[in-house]
Amino acid sequence: MKRKKFLKNSLLFIIALILFMFFNNSSYFTKERQTEPFLLAHRGLGQTFSMEGIEGDTCTAERIFEPAHPYLENTIPSMQAAFDAGADMVELDIKPTKDGQFAVFHDWTLDCRTNAKGMVSDYTMDELRKMDIGYGYTADNGITYPFRGKGVGLMPTLDEVLTHFPNQLLLIHIKSNDPEEGEQLADFLSDLAEDRLEQLTVYGGDAPIASLKKRMPHMRVMSKETLKSCVLPYIGVGWTGVMPKACKHTQIHIPENYAPWIWGWPNKFLNRMDKVDTRVIVVAGDGGWSEGFDSEEDLNRLPVDYSGGIWTNRIDLIAPILKDKQE
Repeated sequence: MKRKKFLKNSLLFIIALILFMFFNNSSYFTKERQTEPFLLAHRGLGQTFSMEGIEGDTCTAERIFEPAHPYLENTIPSMQAAFDAGADMVELDIKPTKDGQFAVFHDWTLDCRTNAKGMVSDYTMDELRKMDIGYGYTADNGITYPFRGKGVGLMPTLDEVLTHFPNQLLLIHIKSNDPEEGEQLADFLSDLAEDRLEQLTVYGGDAPIASLKKRMPHMRVMSKETLKSCVLPYIGVGWTGVMPKACKHTQIHIPENYAPWIWGWPNKFLNRMDKVDTRVIVVAGDGGWSEGFDSEEDLNRLPVDYSGGIWTNRIDLIAPILKDKQE
């Protein structure tokens, strides 16, 4: 008799727990979100390319699609075009120069995109400005180079980007795992006003982000380590509605392949993150190669009426599609 009572109580407890987990994490039973999707333009508006067979050392400039616009990634004109098209935030990559500045450029070396060889750090900023950053782009295996000669002087400094976009949201990418770069960036950012720092987010390798965060604890940052320190505890306790401390005032990039398995996805989860001042960005696929939502077919994979952050390489296409859907 006692055993039957115990089993019955246990079953009732399990049923009650399952019901609680469902109702407490279902987007069907949460406050309707009134916000529009938040659009993050990866590297501004740049040339896109096939992701098939891509590896860490692939020269993507040599495999671009036929150009649909005249912009080159990580340039001030490309960032301006992205904001004009409807971007809420623009991502950019930084590299330290020989003379202690930060150049805005993606690759580890100059060989792929420019008419120069070596590392960005081998050159001063004045020398980098003289390079043609459009030199290596081709859509037909080297028969033509549509941007050759058009990229001289287009590599900006981080300071120039911040000056040109004094009030816009920017995501700064430290393209290394060198803690000294985090220290150098902290020195640079520490001169900015607090309200300006609120408009900036920094992400990159664990080591530089840790050194930056140590110097600037109120800075919004993201790395693999900060992402794990938020998401893993959330998987453990998020079903209760409790928010881990590491999830507060940060930015997290969630691969679309894993997003449906997160407690409360999408609306309940987004509302919880809003309450702790954390921005959620969904990246396409498994998040391995900065894939974006770059077509209407891509957007159709997102939940209906999704209103969180969206990572895109084609803000010029995605923003108008979303605008039409909302009208």
